Formats: sequence, structure tokens, C-alpha cells
Amino acid sequence: MSFWREGPDGVTVAIKVQPKSRRPGVQGRVPAIDGERLRIGVTEAAEDGRANKAACATLAAALGIAASHVAVAIGATSREKTLRVTGDPVTLIAGLSAL
Repeated sequence: MSFWREGPDGVTVAIKVQPKSRRPGVQGRVPAIDGERLRIGVTEAAEDGRANKAACATLAAALGIAASHVAVAIGATSREKTLRVTGDPVTLIAGLSAL
């Protein structure tokens, strides 16, 4: 089971965020109770949504898309989140498979 799901206008991506990480960026895949997740480290603290914005920007940069195409869909106050990425699903899935 992969960490993304295809939708009609993009994909949803299950992630686990590590705020205040010494190693920012995409850090690979990690197992979770509900399936696999993509681990993303950010240097920002989990205050006032800064870690959420940084996680969205990190995933957007990894996929080569604008940060405005990525938003938190589920889990705004949790480390385990679901991000909504809008765009061509085929292109996004190809990028996610490479991570």
C-alpha cells in the first residue's frame, strides 16, 4: 500500500512531519498503523501553522510544483497529516514514486 491516493484533480499524500528537525527535507517512507507515510522534516516549530506551511513547501519543492498547489487536508494539529496536492495525477504519481 503506497502513501498516496489518486483523485480526479490531484492526489492525497499521507505524511509524518518532524518539526524542529536537524535534517530538513523528505526523509523517506515510514510505516504507520494505517499504512505507509512519507516522512518530512522541517526546521520550523509546530506553532501557528509554521510546520504545516513548511511541510507543504517541502513536498512542493520535491515534486517541482508551486507551494500553492499543496495544502493540509487532514491533521492540521497532528504530526500525521494528509496533504492535498492539485495537478495532473499521472505527473504527481510519477514524482511521488521517485521519492
